[in-house]
Amino acid sequence: MVTGSLSWTTGCAAGTVESRIWEVLSQVPDPEIPVLTVVDLGVIRYVQTDEPGKVVIGLSPTYSGCPATATIRASIMEALRMGGFGAVRVVEVLSPAWTSDWLSAQGREKLRRYGIAPPAETVNSTRHLLGAAPLVKCPHCESAKTTLVSAFGSTPCKSLYRCDSCLEPFDYFKCH
Repeated sequence: MVTGSLSWTTGCAAGTVESRIWEVLSQVPDPEIPVLTVVDLGVIRYVQTDEPGKVVIGLSPTYSGCPATATIRASIMEALRMGGFGAVRVVEVLSPAWTSDWLSAQGREKLRRYGIAPPAETVNSTRHLLGAAPLVKCPHCESAKTTLVSAFGSTPCKSLYRCDSCLEPFDYFKCH
């Protein structure tokens, strides 16, 4: 029987078990973009606890077949065990599918400071729905004069761009 179920967006009372779990999760880095945490990515769908102290984490992969999902799951389980939570289970939540709209504002800023342009628009934006190229700003100089170099960057969820103003190459975190 589940006695607690909270999402990060609904907030938690200070000192609760769920808030301690969210604090631990907010320190778990993404293995492909270590400047982001799993909370920044928005891949944690829920935290549940039950009477005997078991923890269930709902995890939405960023896309089907993402090679980092198994590593993220293992990192979550290890971090929670190290945080004093013994019985941890991570379940995949596939519906609704993860979207880059779930990146936190802090996560978007962390990406930009790290040199990766965050998604330029939302999944439901007219440009995205019509399949138009995104208007990507350079994370280094903020110029909108950028050129797509390759549809795939250092990971499948990123594209490689070049700034036509400062001439720096950079990754763009795709809108999806």
